[in-house]
Amino acid sequence: MLKILVANSKGGCGKSTVATNLAAHYAQDGKNTLLVDADRQGSSQSWCEKRAGYSTPVLPLAGTRADWRSHVPKGTQRLIVDAPAAIRPQDVDAFLDDIDAVLIPILPSRFDLEASQHFIDGVAALARVKRGKVAVGIVANRLKPWTTASQLALEEMKALPFPVVAQIRDSQGYVLMAGLGRSIFDYASEAARSHQEDWNKLLRWLKKLG
Repeated sequence: MLKILVANSKGGCGKSTVATNLAAHYAQDGKNTLLVDADRQGSSQSWCEKRAGYSTPVLPLAGTRADWRSHVPKGTQRLIVDAPAAIRPQDVDAFLDDIDAVLIPILPSRFDLEASQHFIDGVAALARVKRGKVAVGIVANRLKPWTTASQLALEEMKALPFPVVAQIRDSQGYVLMAGLGRSIFDYASEAARSHQEDWNKLLRWLKKLG
């Protein structure tokens, strides 16, 4: 079972967008996929419930319960945790015995980069991360590649202690699809395929982990 934590202490970074679209990809790929929503806002769990009637559902699990690990179904092949809001590095450490990879979404703005820096430094200092037991990747989210601001922010992200494993362009489509329990991987239009390509590097990186 491949287990992924999506986390950042900075709110509004698109954490649930990354978690739900990644879960949908694995479900589309035929994997038994569980999405653990540890955020009290419950956005990921709501998305799973809206998706329940589709041919590629994603099973939700409330991660706000202390005993959620005991409720993981047998046969789960992909487990994705949408971390609590305002999570601290020490809170991340509590997940790491059960996690193969941590994804940290960051928006391309000075404010978001500065607000995420303390969290990133704290994660880099965690023992299991330092020993290479858990892989950590940066997801550059809601990029507008045609703007100087996004280009400069991306260069700064590349200087962080973890690799940039995805560059996901900004699109209102993600917002609209979330409201339907859908994902970018549920569509076959030319526009959708173009945005799906933004995820290929991340998917290859995760595949190497199992």
